[in-house]
Amino acid sequence: MTFTEALRIARGIVPGARPFEIVLACGFTPLHLQTFLCAHVRQRMTDRGVRISTGLFGDVAGTVEAVSAGTDALAVALEWSDLDPRLGFREATRWAGAAADILVTVRGKLERLRAAFRALPAGVTAALCMPSLPLPPLFHTRGDEAGDSELCLTSLIAAAAADFAQDGVAVVNSARLAETSPARERYCLKSDLITGLPYSMGHVDAVASALGALLLPPAPKKGIITDLDDTLWSGIVGDAGWENVCWGPTGVEAVHGVYQRLLAALADDGVLIAVASKNDPAQVQKAFEREDILIGLNRLFPLEVHWNAKSASVERVLRAWNVGADSVIFVDDSPMELAEVAAAHPAIECIQFPRGDCDAALAMFRRLRDLCGKHRLSGEDRIRGESLRRASEFREMASAESASEDFLRGIDARISFDWLTPNADPRILELVNKTNQFNLNGIRHEESEWTRALEKPGAMLAVVAYEDRFGPLGRIAVVRGRREAGTLHVDVWVMSCRAFARRIEHQCIQSIFDRYDVDRITFEYKPTARNGPLQQFFSGLSTEAGDGCLALSRSEWEKKRPALTHQVTEVRRAQANG
Repeated sequence: MTFTEALRIARGIVPGARPFEIVLACGFTPLHLQTFLCAHVRQRMTDRGVRISTGLFGDVAGTVEAVSAGTDALAVALEWSDLDPRLGFREATRWAGAAADILVTVRGKLERLRAAFRALPAGVTAALCMPSLPLPPLFHTRGDEAGDSELCLTSLIAAAAADFAQDGVAVVNSARLAETSPARERYCLKSDLITGLPYSMGHVDAVASALGALLLPPAPKKGIITDLDDTLWSGIVGDAGWENVCWGPTGVEAVHGVYQRLLAALADDGVLIAVASKNDPAQVQKAFEREDILIGLNRLFPLEVHWNAKSASVERVLRAWNVGADSVIFVDDSPMELAEVAAAHPAIECIQFPRGDCDAALAMFRRLRDLCGKHRLSGEDRIRGESLRRASEFREMASAESASEDFLRGIDARISFDWLTPNADPRILELVNKTNQFNLNGIRHEESEWTRALEKPGAMLAVVAYEDRFGPLGRIAVVRGRREAGTLHVDVWVMSCRAFARRIEHQCIQSIFDRYDVDRITFEYKPTARNGPLQQFFSGLSTEAGDGCLALSRSEWEKKRPALTHQVTEVRRAQANG
């Protein structure tokens, strides 16, 4: 992106909506980085304007310390001179004998910056780019030798970056930044000395793009559906036999082994992995029974192995997972199969497995990780695949037994309600923003807005976890609202599709009535194209309350509620605000 393009995008006006408030902390002249950052964020957030404020020249830590409530995001471009002015070219007159003392100063500045990050108001998303410019030639070693002082400095930076990331700050990947902005093209001495901007225009763009991507990351894909022959392994299992397909450990075939390891790692991080293959099920089963297989059947669900069209297999996988095609990747070596699936499911991400091309395979592996990557992992991510498998077993048994009262009573269902769960837990907002089918109104929420709503008088929040004899589902529902006199107004209510058919939604309403002793619950309900299950739940249960809300009185609820056989516990009994 050129500066002219960035300026045009940044100046675009979005009427009506509250602007996305960003604080930019950098020690150098911020104008160009501010413009590029605004442009990159605007490209990711087309429905709102962006407003960026900056701090004092040369005072990154002070700018971070001054971030106030109401700020949506913080972007920090840290450079060596912010940690000690003598690490910049503008302080060249102070280089003599400075190396030893600089280490002490840098440690202190990093500690102050970490304290400032930890003190940020709740709900502020923070992204940080660590020093990306070359160190000045103030050390006693030749430029081609890494001296002890330089190594100590880079070690301090690496340790600090790990600390910042552990505290929840999103840190720019320096290796990836080096690919988009080569080291030799980053620094401009003339601009630094004359205007106070040390970056070349290309590097300004690269840093702004990286920070924007961390502040507003794309929604990660939820699952990968993979082919088998010449994809998960090299060879055609029906022709070569299950014992002769291979995946390394050496030679070009080893890329298939790397692919298996990557899928296994993604599965362990909560990404759903399924198989869609035109094949002989018996041969495939034998291949997966081999001792050298690198991804076992325990990480794959479901397996669609037959001779029918792969688009139909993908459709069944999507139903089993209960997710939309736009949340899924399909990987196959055949362009024809990819085209057939793409025609039937236009929203799916189709990726061709590059047989025999190691460079292309490496690019594909990185792309898969990028598409599925998350800022944080939760406990629910670890059990998602297994819980879906168990949910399928539940549906089969429930269907066979017609979901009778005896069946539901016999599954040993246990529900826990965590009232006013700390809103810093990333799983809460993630569940709210990614749930579509049982979603009260389809509204997506930013972390800062979410936090402000919970700080209002009368606010309530319930996070619901569930398990039964089919296994734990983890935290699967979130209810947010506010109490006013004898009414509780619910503006957020979502529940994972994995929890359907267990009457968890009924227990949520019952527990709200019990805990808050209100006469009525109102719901800020809006039908969407994807929340059919919630529409069906409300059908015949509630009444219109005006202003797009539905109302449910305690008396009507007691007449209509089904039998509830859950064992209910409360994780925390804190009182609601106010």
